[in-house]
Amino acid sequence: MRHLALVVNPAAGHGRGQRLTPAVEARLVDAGVRVTRTLAHSPEHAHATCADAVAEGYDGLVVVGGDGMAHIGLNACARTDVPLGVIPAGTGNDFVRGVGLAAPAPGPGRDRRRGWERATDAVVASRTRAIDLAEVRGDLHRGQLEYAGCVVSTGYDEKVNARANNAPVDLGHLSYVGAVIAEARSFAPLHYRLDLDGEHREVDAILVAVANSGIFGGGIRIAPDYDLTDGLLDVVIVHPVGLSTLVRYLPHLATGRTFDHPAIERLRVRRVVVDGDGLHGMADGEPLGHVPLTVSAAPGALHVYTQEA
Repeated sequence: MRHLALVVNPAAGHGRGQRLTPAVEARLVDAGVRVTRTLAHSPEHAHATCADAVAEGYDGLVVVGGDGMAHIGLNACARTDVPLGVIPAGTGNDFVRGVGLAAPAPGPGRDRRRGWERATDAVVASRTRAIDLAEVRGDLHRGQLEYAGCVVSTGYDEKVNARANNAPVDLGHLSYVGAVIAEARSFAPLHYRLDLDGEHREVDAILVAVANSGIFGGGIRIAPDYDLTDGLLDVVIVHPVGLSTLVRYLPHLATGRTFDHPAIERLRVRRVVVDGDGLHGMADGEPLGHVPLTVSAAPGALHVYTQEA
């Protein structure tokens, strides 16, 4: 019998994490899986519990929550043989989208299971695949090494995330879009010093994002052609644009549609150093640390439960 650790952020999605947990646990137990459940009362508790689960030899780690819990779980499981399952209960759930467990588009014969059911059933099926991560080194809040599953970003996005995370009402990606507008009114482009696989560049930009799965901000496809198995990172440089241009592209941000513009430059590299004055990094929407940040592709560093072979 498989023995899985189930670590829950009960506050995710305004309590949705706690509400979903009995159904998730019942679905696993009914399938013959032994479950040890922990309700995390803080991010620090979640980090410690996930790390302990990996060290203690559980057959898998399953986290219930949003992208913050996914980030904690993937850091615990990175470069180990312990697979990670993520049950979406947050507002953005970008990691789950990125690994292919988001609900499919409507249409004949569509899979009508809800997102948490699809993700739980992937754990039950015990089908896994190895995916890349972004390995980040530098002066980080939690040490000198951390992994990201979605996007490492700096600049404008850091300010937008801070505003969206502190919004009085959490509306998911709409909170993010609202923060985009609010910050754009006063934001000035930042000067970046970049090292892209050994090529040095200095640019003024609104945003430099280093993407692994290429989805952030509650469904924004910043790097639409990402590949989780190519051993490469997608670097997206958003060169300065006016507020009118940004507003014109807001419908694309709000709906998660793929978008392009001459000011958007996309590159693929194995390693990038991001530096500049007064910059702070975010990883998967979580505060990361100060620049310079060295971000490297970590091929096959994480095993995830997935519906894809």
